[in-house]
Amino acid sequence: MIRIAALPSGSVSHEALLHIMGEQPFEITHHKMIADVFMSTAQGKTEYSVIPIENTIEGSVSLHMDWLVHEVDIPMQLEWVYPSIQNLIGNRNEFVSDHEQLDYSKVTKVLSHPVAMAQCLQFIRAEMPQAELEHVGSTAEAVQMVSQNPGNGWTAIGTTLGAQKYNLDILASRVTDHDNNHTRFVLIGNQPISVAKNADHQKTSILVTLTEDFAGALHQVLATFSWRKLNLSRIESRPTKKKLGTYYFYIDVLDNRNSVLLNAAIEEIEALGCQVRVLGSYPCYEYNLVAKS
Repeated sequence: MIRIAALPSGSVSHEALLHIMGEQPFEITHHKMIADVFMSTAQGKTEYSVIPIENTIEGSVSLHMDWLVHEVDIPMQLEWVYPSIQNLIGNRNEFVSDHEQLDYSKVTKVLSHPVAMAQCLQFIRAEMPQAELEHVGSTAEAVQMVSQNPGNGWTAIGTTLGAQKYNLDILASRVTDHDNNHTRFVLIGNQPISVAKNADHQKTSILVTLTEDFAGALHQVLATFSWRKLNLSRIESRPTKKKLGTYYFYIDVLDNRNSVLLNAAIEEIEALGCQVRVLGSYPCYEYNLVAKS
């Protein structure tokens, strides 16, 4: 049975993994910190790790992208999109008024992962501006902390799965500021993996590092894709961490690594004197909005 590392039980990463794997048997090992998720596979304790890399509202998860580039050399094998449905979670009895209605003025603290918290700020400011906001390592950890501190007026931003795990109530459902909030996940590992779903498209992720900063350098790189009609779904600059003002470019190409056109583009980029590193070539799965409950 394959082993997969993920963030804590009840987190969005946990929900997303259950979604993409379906009925396929696997074993999950949960970790509090994303560094431990990465290292689990890097050290051979698990075959794969679940890594959230981009969110509709917050954009790229820079820390996780930097780990993929600088800390480990493990290829991406799978990508999928999953909705980040956040809820306000707590012990309902602590927040009921004399009229048996929820009274958010009784909330003293809201805990969550900083990305999840940022996705719900409009709701928090409108309904409980008096509450202290505290960032923790994951939404699941936030829910666990609330369960361990009854009677203090604490709440968490987290998942339905997390509320069920710690026997807490959903005080308000779907409290994200935007209904179309989705997160992009990748499964990293040293071997390809198959799931019982039809892929929506193929993607290859590459890093391009320019040898020197000169006028038109990035244009020349992008032109290699343009005239071959290779579609780029993402391009992002990140610091090389070697010298101030030097960057690599993270590029997603909607094509398979075995494509003649893509291979030719990579060869042309290298001929320009640039360094190219392939982070992975993998199937991608979009979320079925019809199935959203």
